[in-house]
Amino acid sequence: MHVLTKILKKVFNRTVVCILGIIIQVTYLIFIFLTFGTLYTYSYLVFLGAGAALSLYIYNTDINPTYKMAWMFVILSFPIFGVMFFIFFGNIHSGDRIRKRMMQYNDEARLLLPQDNKIINRLHWDNYAAEKQAKYLYNYAGYPVFTNTSTKYFPGGEEKFSEMIEQLEKARRFIFLEYFIIAEGLMWGTILEILERKASEGVDVRLIYDDIGCLLTLPYKYNEELERRGIKCCVFNQFRPVWSAKMNNRDHRKILVIDGHTAFTGGINLADEYINEKQKYGRWKDSAVMLQGEGVWSFTVMFLSMWNYLTGNHMEDTDKYRPIPDEIADFHDEGVVVPFTDSPLDEEPVGENVYLNIINSAEDYVYITTPYLIIDNEMQTALILAAKSGVDVRIITPHIPDKKAVFAVTRAHYRNLLRYGVKIYEYTPGFIHAKNFVSDDKAAVVGTINLDFRSLYLHFECAAWMYKCDCIPDIKLDYLETLRQCQEISYSDCLNISIFRRIGRAILRLFAPMM
Repeated sequence: MHVLTKILKKVFNRTVVCILGIIIQVTYLIFIFLTFGTLYTYSYLVFLGAGAALSLYIYNTDINPTYKMAWMFVILSFPIFGVMFFIFFGNIHSGDRIRKRMMQYNDEARLLLPQDNKIINRLHWDNYAAEKQAKYLYNYAGYPVFTNTSTKYFPGGEEKFSEMIEQLEKARRFIFLEYFIIAEGLMWGTILEILERKASEGVDVRLIYDDIGCLLTLPYKYNEELERRGIKCCVFNQFRPVWSAKMNNRDHRKILVIDGHTAFTGGINLADEYINEKQKYGRWKDSAVMLQGEGVWSFTVMFLSMWNYLTGNHMEDTDKYRPIPDEIADFHDEGVVVPFTDSPLDEEPVGENVYLNIINSAEDYVYITTPYLIIDNEMQTALILAAKSGVDVRIITPHIPDKKAVFAVTRAHYRNLLRYGVKIYEYTPGFIHAKNFVSDDKAAVVGTINLDFRSLYLHFECAAWMYKCDCIPDIKLDYLETLRQCQEISYSDCLNISIFRRIGRAILRLFAPMM
């Protein structure tokens, strides 16, 4: 009987059920497609008219033009399938009800984050571009600029993991974690032991994880297991095998806040490949940054806002989560920092605009690391214009991909960029997952925001924009050292590929916004 139970659990586990659910829905769509396409003479014309009307609607929306073009092509080329597919899965945003509810929590959060105009005035006299960036982040994302915040950069998961353990052991009041991927193994097992022990000591331990991100890495209802261990847990946007627009919006953020005085963000999830305990795609190269001081407050508010959205509660007494003055008195930095988040529900592409501001204001160089290079026309134009203007624009991407189709789209963007002077390098030891911008020895961004449509338009993301912070030389140094492990891609490399591969990349590039 025990053996039978185990077999049934494996046969009917969550992943299998979800896959079967999606297969049934795809089969149903294909059936409808074939039925309408073969049995009814006028159905094609009906759907063609519906497709034309839908395309007109899409054309007049405020979404990205590249995204518009992809959907309009599908709908007009395959009216029956395209119309139905868009109805099920095409809306770039979640429903109005979800959006209004999320914006309510964002508005509550903004009240907790006033801007210190003295810092803005300081930036005005120091660097106009930095002032504009800070003003943009406050006016359109709601996150202010901070001083009295130290910064420390980590060039890999191993270094961040070591520091995380050290800081977690010091926790006395609360620990907040929010991660896209958590996987059972050495990294998570070590952290979990500390979290469970701290919770038993009376520390307020809370965790948010994304359900799709953890679909294949954590057991079903793992949140209930954590609750039994004393760890409060929320699951973001629980996955159900039903096509829905809201499944587009994932919580891709990586946040750890300890006692209100220390915070981590960056590309590193809580899984063994991020510390090279497992090497599925060669050596994993990633990055993170630790903030200590006043600026941590923004990450605390980010987490509480998402937590309250998921639990349905309004902002609790936040004063108890503010840093204790004596604990942050010694944290100083020469520069300023703006921790910020980017929501897909507010129709403001904050992450992309922060990147564009850095590129457009660069005078000497812009160094970029990204696991994916799937960009729209605005980003491509900015990169090319900077290179044409004499700015040293360099981009590092992986040499060993984690997703072959996405990698093909990444390489499809090389040709145009290389043609106009942008330099591109591939990290040969394996997969590079870091999402870093650094420019002119002055400005940098470290966070979770990839250069692809999902990060820039569909996911919840976060990052820290830094200006003249002490860690910026370390970010630049890490970039230059990483370059030594890269192979440079030339324009001729892009020409010396088969016609079939070119056609394949062109097709994939067209559908890139949907990937």
